[in-house]
Amino acid sequence: MKLHGYFRSSAAYRVRIALNLKGLTAEHLPHHLRKGEQSAPAYLALNPQGLVPTLEKSGAVLTQSLAIIEWLDETHPSPPLLPKDPLRRAKVRAFALAIACDIHPVQNLKVLARLRQLGLAEEQVTEWAAWVNREGLSACEALVKGEKGPFCFGDKPTMADLCLVPQLANARRFGVDVSAFPRLLEAEAAGKEMKAFADAAPDRQSDAE
Repeated sequence: MKLHGYFRSSAAYRVRIALNLKGLTAEHLPHHLRKGEQSAPAYLALNPQGLVPTLEKSGAVLTQSLAIIEWLDETHPSPPLLPKDPLRRAKVRAFALAIACDIHPVQNLKVLARLRQLGLAEEQVTEWAAWVNREGLSACEALVKGEKGPFCFGDKPTMADLCLVPQLANARRFGVDVSAFPRLLEAEAAGKEMKAFADAAPDRQSDAE
């Protein structure tokens, strides 16, 4: 199994956590996003979107972090990353999608580069990313406020936590005061106590700058 990623990519970070929780090993192949290595012809032949992560397994190619995580959960069901109950599954997916679809893509490297091309000052670009994170995480805080912890949805990590921990790291990089999200911080702390989360952190990766 091969995982194409970048140490600071929150999407790749999610998949690294999932692999660790499942006890799976993968060859990690880094693509430096700031140097444009994701746009190399060889990589675009593998992933036409030019995004990370990409997972290769026995000739099959999977893209999009949540699709990869669900495939891992279906093919290696222990420990489960989605609840058995359909309603609970939907709630976990909704939380994960709120981050993966509504927060992360709007503040990622590609969007910020485009804002710079349009003439925005660096301070404005950073504030845009911070605003996106503050607004999105505020909604996520409300989504799990009434849920028993310590994780987002109970006493075990789910796909929701795999998305949350990397996104909080992003928020901090953009200067967001995350103390406004105590329930999210509780879930993050629970995750960071686990080796699977700690070993997946950007500063633990071989391609970390």
